Amino acid sequence: MRIALTGTPGVGKSTVAALLPYRVIDINALVKDGLSFGVDEERGCLEADMEGLERRLQELDQVGGLYSKNGLGQEEIIILEGHFSHRFAEWAIVLRLNPEVLRVRLQERGYPEGKIRENLEAEALDIVLAEAVELCHRVDEIDTTGLSAPEVSELVERIIKGELRLPLGQVDWLEGFFGS
Repeated sequence: MRIALTGTPGVGKSTVAALLPYRVIDINALVKDGLSFGVDEERGCLEADMEGLERRLQELDQVGGLYSKNGLGQEEIIILEGHFSHRFAEWAIVLRLNPEVLRVRLQERGYPEGKIRENLEAEALDIVLAEAVELCHRVDEIDTTGLSAPEVSELVERIIKGELRLPLGQVDWLEGFFGS
């Protein structure tokens, strides 16, 4: 089963994914490894080949990668990690982060101001969450603000095991972001 661990860049997806006891596929790494159309000069990032990514994931399916059975005959859980991984999964766990905290993280990463603003607006306007709701059968939402990566990974694992449900609507950054 493919489960997307998704969210705006900088919310902690990669850090949390590294702590999970599941196979993780880094969607951004696949893009960097050739599944792109090159650099989008206006936005300063690679333009992902979405059809190529889907074909690559299907290839992994067919070689026993994504949908292989575990020792108990159950379908293996695969975490697709990346800010658009929800486009390739039926279930998404969306990580959220207060835009004030996100701004600091993106500045520390050296993002240009325009890219920081774009990502802050995406987080404030729930862009990734809205896409996940449109594309996935199930979506859980975690506010990672003030939580450590181990705490978030524990929440993710509890959600996957069916011990916890964190439905939509828990996070609203609009008031603080736009100064209302």
